[in-house]
Amino acid sequence: MPFINIKVQSDYDKQERLDKYIASVEGGMNRSKLKSGVTNILINGKKAKLSQKVKANDVINIEWEDNVPDDIIPQDIPLDIIYEDENVTVVNKKQGMVTHPACGNWDGTLVNALLYHWKRESVKQLKNADNKQILENRRPGIVHRLDKDTSGIIITAKNRDSEEFLQKQFKEHCLQKEYIVITTGVPRARDGDIKTFITRDPKNRQRFKAVLEEKGKFARTLYHCIASYGNYSLIRVRLKTGRTHQIRVHMKYLGCPILGDSLYNKPDVLFKDATLMLHSCQLKIKLPGNKEHSIFRTKTPERFLQIEKKLKQKFNKVTEWKKLKL
Repeated sequence: MPFINIKVQSDYDKQERLDKYIASVEGGMNRSKLKSGVTNILINGKKAKLSQKVKANDVINIEWEDNVPDDIIPQDIPLDIIYEDENVTVVNKKQGMVTHPACGNWDGTLVNALLYHWKRESVKQLKNADNKQILENRRPGIVHRLDKDTSGIIITAKNRDSEEFLQKQFKEHCLQKEYIVITTGVPRARDGDIKTFITRDPKNRQRFKAVLEEKGKFARTLYHCIASYGNYSLIRVRLKTGRTHQIRVHMKYLGCPILGDSLYNKPDVLFKDATLMLHSCQLKIKLPGNKEHSIFRTKTPERFLQIEKKLKQKFNKVTEWKKLKL
């Protein structure tokens, strides 16, 4: 049964109904779905109603029934296509778009848009199969994913052979994925190699945390700080592994949580309306039939440019870093 586990920010000072609050946070759900499918609501361990007002530090747990649709349907949703041939489609995914259908997001996803773009029929959903088959059936063409609020490059496969060819590269980590982030905080060293294990946070099942003991999955992230202004940094990140929330978790571990990340960072005073400042800017990968790697890049998103402009106006650029090991 799907669930939401959210802790209200410690500096939250509004007087909002629970349903309105849940609809406004990352990982929440809209009010109509809350009303139609909720089976259990707890606030601080006690039963509650959708009309109850929430306050700072409240721990909210919600369970609901999610009706799985019979089909994944093609939808005419505009896509920013970087490259396309008979085997792959490379998309610059917009922020806010879910990669593939799943609980709480059965339409409006990248998969729905690709089915329309590829002129495919609806995909019949499996309901009497094992979990692996069910999940694979929901993800036609998807070989990797980006979080809903992460924008940028994602490569998709137009046929089964291409899907297997690309999946092998992701599995064997013989490709390069690079991202840019804006963080609150300045890293102690300009360049670093973060190696930890990543495990689910027992206090909040939506979150993960970095640990040094051999628990969970090994994760490795390289970073280079491009520039810092005041207590903010523009950082380029290269993934050596591909774990859920890896960059978000490792930036927090570094002491530089990503600006606009409501799950791993606090609301920012200077940029109150900032959304997740995480963008997949470059992918180096072999395409089916090619011996050499292809490199795909995107322009810096407008939301990054606007924040950088304000930072340059308000702060001097940091030019020296202490030579400290992580």
